[in-house]
Amino acid sequence: MTHRQRRSTPVEKFKTLKGENRLLILGIPVLVIIAVAGWAIWRSTATLDDIEARTLAPASVMSLTWEHLLIVVVSAVFVLITAIPLGIVLTRPATQFLSPVVTAIANIGQAAPVIGVIVLLAIWLGFGPPVAILALWFYAFLPVLANVVAGLRGVDSSLVEAARGLSMSPMQVLFKVELPLALPVIMTGVRTSLVLLVGAGAFATFIDAGGLGGLITAGINLYRNPVLISGAVLIAALALAIEWVGRVLEISLTPKGMLK
Repeated sequence: MTHRQRRSTPVEKFKTLKGENRLLILGIPVLVIIAVAGWAIWRSTATLDDIEARTLAPASVMSLTWEHLLIVVVSAVFVLITAIPLGIVLTRPATQFLSPVVTAIANIGQAAPVIGVIVLLAIWLGFGPPVAILALWFYAFLPVLANVVAGLRGVDSSLVEAARGLSMSPMQVLFKVELPLALPVIMTGVRTSLVLLVGAGAFATFIDAGGLGGLITAGINLYRNPVLISGAVLIAALALAIEWVGRVLEISLTPKGMLK
């Protein structure tokens, strides 16, 4: 009686990583903790005026962080559920001729300044989080789409033919051969998109969608450098945290033999 091969745990996969990647997995959380803890210590000991104290109150900062994170997560979900299926479609023989057209349209969102996209959509559709999410989706769509297409096209054709020779259906070939082999390239695009979303999410504040960008605009408008710098530090820490989550997901999803 044969037994199914046991799936490798994330810890086992982590042990197979090269030194630099292992250092990133361990080092990024440390940097985030140092940045956030350092800011918290500074906030509790700094001499702030009334405006700065109210703006940087822990409850206010937590609320802004939650708004920022919510916008990023929802935008990321929409990017993934649209870009990945579309990338798969664009690599199928019957529809791959559409790839240049779709990629050119996606390039518009990446090439245009994100603040311009957000403001123009707000003028057209109105202010608020839904419009910010739509703009961020358009902005972060290309990295995932491009990497899905590149990853699937980079799969060795002989492996695909061998799978077909084993009487696998097209869906079995896709999910058991093509996507697992393309996953490292796809996850690179996902991580890039996530970091872009965190940074671009700061502009959501311009259309009343909230987020940590409000600290930056408040610091500029009120001439309060502590508020401005706090916003920049917290957004950078959030970007690092999201980058780390993307790397952990990549390790968890990638087959053990393909980890670098």
